[in-house]
Amino acid sequence: MRIAVFGSGGIGGYFGGKLAKAGEDVVFIARGEHLKAMLQRGLKVDSIKGDFIIDPVQASDNPSAVGQVDVILVCVKAWQVEEAAKAMQPMVGADTYVVPLLNGVEAPEQLVDALGRQHVLGGLCHIMSYITEPGHIVHAGIEPHIALGELDGQPSQRAERLRSVFEDAEVWAEIPEDIQAAMWEKFLFIASISGIGAVMRVPIGTIRHLPETRQMLRQAMEEVASLAAAYEVNSPADIVEKTMNFIDNLPEGTTASMQRDIMAGRPSELGSQNGAIVRFASKCGLDTPVHKFIYTSLLPQEMLARGLET
Repeated sequence: MRIAVFGSGGIGGYFGGKLAKAGEDVVFIARGEHLKAMLQRGLKVDSIKGDFIIDPVQASDNPSAVGQVDVILVCVKAWQVEEAAKAMQPMVGADTYVVPLLNGVEAPEQLVDALGRQHVLGGLCHIMSYITEPGHIVHAGIEPHIALGELDGQPSQRAERLRSVFEDAEVWAEIPEDIQAAMWEKFLFIASISGIGAVMRVPIGTIRHLPETRQMLRQAMEEVASLAAAYEVNSPADIVEKTMNFIDNLPEGTTASMQRDIMAGRPSELGSQNGAIVRFASKCGLDTPVHKFIYTSLLPQEMLARGLET
């Protein structure tokens, strides 16, 4: 199976690296100093599950030169999906399918609009990983996990084949009964800890310890659960409690990528996470005061990071 990893940062670098380590034919789409370092020195991954190095690495900044592949793992930031979808078109053949492994719930339909529904699966991942320097990925927390499936919920050979490929690479992968519900479950978790963490600028250990901030985190998740119900997503009734239990078992120093981007003054996924919740709520007449507060509070800095006038 020939697999392209579009976006080779913390997520793409780790999961693509695991697939390459297992012997799969993996090509990384990267750019700049990160691409240069991978081509010159290989891809180094430091992980709580075991360190490894991929050398040599197949990598390029030119999708046209890569040509058609079997699978594309989309691992860019949520706000980069539309641009990435256009760029990856030369790699999409008649039987190619793409799987988004990123935050938010809008990526599948954005990919459908650009590439056609027959080429798109739903997907998500859990991991805390990041680039520490060009060519070097650190997996610092959370059991790596992939979930994927057809958007219509039907079983398929291609989804099972990719799940099996991940399993052979020693990555926990599953095909949930309802991939839409699974993506919203991840959305409830990541948008809430990202937004709360970005506003408070402390790791999850502090947020969950203080009664006041713990309650605010819970309220943020309850807002997303209500929103999912309004959109007829079949989320479990105990989704908030289940997610709180997951958060209580995260390492004390855990931070989300959006929080790290905002604290570093970089463009972030604010609009695709908390901003998306505000947009969705407005369309169906719901009130999401916690997420509205988060989005409004962080928007001026987000505009500065993007070089936009306030």
